[in-house]
Amino acid sequence: MCPAPARPANSLSLAPERMDWNLLRTFMFVVQARGVGRAAQALHLSQPAVSQALKRLEDAVGGMLLHRRNGEFRLTGLGEEIYAVARDMYGAMARIETAASQEREEVAGTLRLLVMSRIQSAAYDDFLADFHQRHPRIEFHIEVLPSADILDALSKRVPALGLCLCRKPVEALERRLFLRHHYAVVCGRRHPLFSRPRVGIEDLMDQNFVCFASDQIGDTLSPLTIFRDQQGFTGRIVGTSPHIEEVRRMVVAGIGLSFLPEHLIVPDVVNGELRRLPPNESVAEIDVFLTWHRQRKLSAAETAYLEAFERFLARTPLAARAR
Repeated sequence: MCPAPARPANSLSLAPERMDWNLLRTFMFVVQARGVGRAAQALHLSQPAVSQALKRLEDAVGGMLLHRRNGEFRLTGLGEEIYAVARDMYGAMARIETAASQEREEVAGTLRLLVMSRIQSAAYDDFLADFHQRHPRIEFHIEVLPSADILDALSKRVPALGLCLCRKPVEALERRLFLRHHYAVVCGRRHPLFSRPRVGIEDLMDQNFVCFASDQIGDTLSPLTIFRDQQGFTGRIVGTSPHIEEVRRMVVAGIGLSFLPEHLIVPDVVNGELRRLPPNESVAEIDVFLTWHRQRKLSAAETAYLEAFERFLARTPLAARAR
């Protein structure tokens, strides 16, 4: 008996009635997140559930899709084909969604957003542009406030949605994970450590710090306090502010060290305003959420934004939102 011929490249043929499209979606998230664990987090699923979905997809297509051993993460030839199918499918879904939205009654009104400062996300910028294109009659009213003030306002049923830090669940509020900020230790160019050739973490022990006003145990940035205490830092707190711009200003002025989000310090490090200090890894991961009062009746504009935001989160892996 002659052996069956090998499947030629780019000849993927699957019976649509046999394909579970949710498996393709899961696989696309695994590829974009470059790992099962990160994909599980983005999809709000357990890691075993994602691994099982990947195995079911491999069984359905009859071959291995990924090489995942000893830190290697690489698509097989079949995996490349399946990933292309998944991307095409989601592109088609986006076009269907756009066409359907044009048929819906146009939503109008004012959307009030309470946001923390210095949220940087090109993916969110694209989402906002797309949302405006679909709902041109919705007007935006955006206020920048400290996260604690946003949570307080939303808890009092202020008619708004919030983008802020929310370390612990608040009983009256719903929340959806939006971004994950990684914090690093930095000093400014006027600080003595800036020009020192080698700096170890032991050199930070007696240094003074500039902190956020919410950097207290139990508050939104308390993981930074916990790290400082765990390391045994003995320096004084010589400056505080609820605003990241003012914390950065004090650091650049050499008043003290501080913790700042990694993605925000890159331009300052390149321009010689700040220096990243040990440790090399992030000292804390602090999450940003979309939040709203669960018992307040949302306006049509708020409902449209929330539904669009949920779809944005579902199709965009967590790591991709921070770029």
